[in-house]
Amino acid sequence: MRISPMYYLMFALAAAYAPVSGAQVAKVNGTTIPQARADILMQDAKAQGRPESAELRDTVKRRLIESEMIAQEAVKLGLQKNAEIAARLDLARQQVLVSAYINEMARRAPATEEAMRVAHERLKDHPAASEYKARHILVASEKEAQDIIAQLKGGADFAKLAQEKSRDEGSKFQGGELQWSVPSAYVRPFAEAMAKLKKGSMTDTPVQSNFGWHVIRLDDIRPIPFETLKPQLQQLVQRDNVQKMVEELRAKSKIE
Repeated sequence: MRISPMYYLMFALAAAYAPVSGAQVAKVNGTTIPQARADILMQDAKAQGRPESAELRDTVKRRLIESEMIAQEAVKLGLQKNAEIAARLDLARQQVLVSAYINEMARRAPATEEAMRVAHERLKDHPAASEYKARHILVASEKEAQDIIAQLKGGADFAKLAQEKSRDEGSKFQGGELQWSVPSAYVRPFAEAMAKLKKGSMTDTPVQSNFGWHVIRLDDIRPIPFETLKPQLQQLVQRDNVQKMVEELRAKSKIE
């Protein structure tokens, strides 16, 4: 578990003044480290994909002990009185409260099926809501790509040229054919060029990426089913709900 130096300082100074009760992890120079802090760090680690284990628990305990030691030394140096550090602690506390409030509002007003379907309909023309079936021919130079485009416009077969010319070993023997994919599966220049194409059309000019120069043809496009996009739609609706909540709070708040 990697913790930044600033996180150490903020966590440690905050811990130095937090009330303690109940189960404990350890004591450092007579100061109790409550089990609740370990529980929080364990939750964070598991949320990042780390399975619970004795090793993880030992790592969390060691980090908490180190944080408490640092906190005690920081207080001895009077760092909690430093204006910038005090402001950062205030900001960290505020951000935790903001996150807690947003999570609570999301719990009280979850994204409804209807709202998610409305969002899905709204996104139907967005590239991220569709899958693309494309072909490409990858070559080393812009000039070579321009020559290939000229041949294709003259009636040459795309699949045959891909087999003869493409440097992409993964697709050339399939005539340059790529699997059904969302634009984000490709490098940005390729994705942006592909998403602008209409079904059956190809790029008029070569597309450069870190792999070389591409000639791209879009064979087909299909919307991603609602059920597949549901997790992303839920996040989108919740984000919209939060923004609406913020606007309502701003409208009724006295801001000077």
